[in-house]
Amino acid sequence: MSVTTESRAAARPAASSSTYRLSFGRLLRSEAVKLFTLRSTWWSLGVTVLLAVGIAVVVGLATQSLPDEFRDQVPLNPVTAVVSPLQLTMLVAGIFGAMAITGEYSTGMIRSTIAAEPRRGAVLLAKTIVAGATLVATTVLTSLIAIVLLTPIYGSNGFAWDDADLTWIPLGYSLLAIASVTLLGLGAGFVIRNGAGAIGATVGLLFVAPLILSIFAAFGESWRWVVDLAQYLPYNAAGTLVNGAGDDVVPALIAILAWPIAALLGGWALLRTRDA
Repeated sequence: MSVTTESRAAARPAASSSTYRLSFGRLLRSEAVKLFTLRSTWWSLGVTVLLAVGIAVVVGLATQSLPDEFRDQVPLNPVTAVVSPLQLTMLVAGIFGAMAITGEYSTGMIRSTIAAEPRRGAVLLAKTIVAGATLVATTVLTSLIAIVLLTPIYGSNGFAWDDADLTWIPLGYSLLAIASVTLLGLGAGFVIRNGAGAIGATVGLLFVAPLILSIFAAFGESWRWVVDLAQYLPYNAAGTLVNGAGDDVVPALIAILAWPIAALLGGWALLRTRDA
């Protein structure tokens, strides 16, 4: 009798542990709670929506108010106005992605996260899904608001929803660019583990590196290859996709996917091999 009782007692902790272990769904929920309970998250996303919609409307009004003699020189496609704040939204996305993980390192919460879920790859994947989905959803909302406001502004020159090349494809590529830069910032955060450092690296790659590489255009054809490399940086690749630059679309698509993949793989490798 005593052996049976002891056996049952010993079995209870194992059953309890199995029942209440952290599933991936719960891990996703916990990452979402951590992100959305921060005031900074709502402030940054709210300001982004307001600024992006404002820029799109201003661009639309400016385009429609041009004199007739300049109309042939300025594209009237309203999608151009919708994606015009892409530089701003990419900047916010990169910073947002970096802060999604570096905030945990600065507060020490990453230790609790790893203790609750020792599978570090699962932690990285959950943060990737939550951060990427948040910025993509924000961009979708921003685009919808901008479209509603721009439709009466453009009037008869409105959105060509039956033409995928003019409308759906540029809008889709803008979402891809936002997701790419968000995950690039997240990967940089996992690698560097410092907010200022990760943000500096992300912003530098997005906006400083293209400027530096463009300087080599003044040094002649022997340095042309350096200038060509700039086209594969994240911001330039995103511009190529959104603007539909013919044969350059495929290399730009590969580049916009390769940058976040490389950053996240580097973050995953370091997360597995060093202490939290």
